[in-house]
Amino acid sequence: MREVEPVNASDYPVLWPVPTRWADNDHYGHVNNVTYYAYFDTAVNAWLMDAAGVDIRTLPAIGIVAETSCNYLRELSFPDALHVGIAVTKLGSKSIVYSLAVFRENGSELEPAATGRFVHVYVDAVTRTPVEIPEQIRAAAAGLTESPTPPQS
Repeated sequence: MREVEPVNASDYPVLWPVPTRWADNDHYGHVNNVTYYAYFDTAVNAWLMDAAGVDIRTLPAIGIVAETSCNYLRELSFPDALHVGIAVTKLGSKSIVYSLAVFRENGSELEPAATGRFVHVYVDAVTRTPVEIPEQIRAAAAGLTESPTPPQS
C-alpha cells in the first residue's frame, strides 16, 4: 500500500455534507468504490449551485468532468454521515481543478476516508466546445483558492 499524506478537515475551506444511502453498500457490506466519485460530483455541484447562487444547469456553459481520481483510505458503510472537503488547486480560464476529501463523522471528529482530484472543463452547453468559465462559477471558485476559512457545519 502506498503512503498517503495526512488529511485534515481544516485543509478544506468547504465541508459539504453528503449522506450515505442504503444502496451505497455493496455485497461486501461497505460503500462501493465507484460511489465515492458520486460523492465528489454531488458535493462539488451542490456547492457550486449554493455558492454561485444559480442553477448551474441553466448557464450557457457547463462544467464537464475531464479527469477524476480517488485514493481510498478507509471503508465507509451506510449509515455513515459524511462531509466532502472541497478546495480549488487551480483556477484556469476554461477549467477548475478541485482537491477533494471524504470525511466520516466519528463523534465530534471527522476521519478521512478518501482523497481525490476532480477537473471541470467548461464547454458551451450546445456545441460542447471549450469556453471561458462563467463569471458566477469563477467568483465562487476564486473564494476557495484563498487561505482556508473555518469549516462549515
